[in-house]
Amino acid sequence: MTLIKKTILLAASFTLSMTLNAAEKKALSFSTTEVASGIYMLKGVGGFTGGNIGLSIGKDGVVMIDDSMPPMLDIMKKAIKSITDKPVDYLINTHVHGDHTGNNEAMGKANAKIVAHENLREHLVKKGIATREGYRVAPDSALPVITFSHNINFYLNGVDTHIFHTAKAHTSGDAVVHFKGKNVIHSGDVFFNKLYPYFDYANGGSLDGYIAAQLKILSYCDDKTKIIPGHGELASKKDLESSIAMLKDSKQIILQLVEKGKSIEEIVKLNPLKKYDKKWSWGFISTEKMVRQVYKGIQ
Repeated sequence: MTLIKKTILLAASFTLSMTLNAAEKKALSFSTTEVASGIYMLKGVGGFTGGNIGLSIGKDGVVMIDDSMPPMLDIMKKAIKSITDKPVDYLINTHVHGDHTGNNEAMGKANAKIVAHENLREHLVKKGIATREGYRVAPDSALPVITFSHNINFYLNGVDTHIFHTAKAHTSGDAVVHFKGKNVIHSGDVFFNKLYPYFDYANGGSLDGYIAAQLKILSYCDDKTKIIPGHGELASKKDLESSIAMLKDSKQIILQLVEKGKSIEEIVKLNPLKKYDKKWSWGFISTEKMVRQVYKGIQ
């Protein structure tokens, strides 16, 4: 099995390996938090439900950011309905992974207009949707109908919304959503709050691009900014600064070992990121996996 194939299956596993049996699904739900007037964060409760979801609700309708996974469609709809009876008019995909785009087909069939970076649409058209076995063809209803290369602006619900691309970060098609005036940002997986991030190298991600993306987001922040991360709790500027510091330090630590001629297996045995293990390690990215990711990123 090639390294690219393994990485594809790893990304698919992140989305699919946490699929729950029927009894467990009943315990899952989404919490709803109004982070600013008319801006909401939906976060999974009781287990893995995919990435954090954002909603902008107002006189012009409903703008949604990301849409979880197919097994979570009903509980996602229930959470949205607890806030508004309006249908979703626009769906913004922050990146291509299935725990953020898994319900594109259902949302598209319900007439939501899907918005994403052009690389995301190209990925879905040319490669399809990732599964455990590889890829399946993406139906037309799952595809973005509005794309952009660098940035795009929405003027809906009384909120100037700026969506911008961060190149070669988590993937090749990342989008960050900045609700100007509301001082709220949805970062997608360019930011995992208090969790080691995942760099999808097979699909255009990079270590340096990821750090640059977080620095770009930071430039939009002040001490009152609220950040909806791709995964983790609602975050602040300080949380983002903590992530940037961890990433820069991790890179420097491992770079120094590489410059001393250490192999990846020698570096893993040294456990150079031990100090971050308790705070940052989690089910999908352990400290060992983080070491291997960073090592690959500096080659």
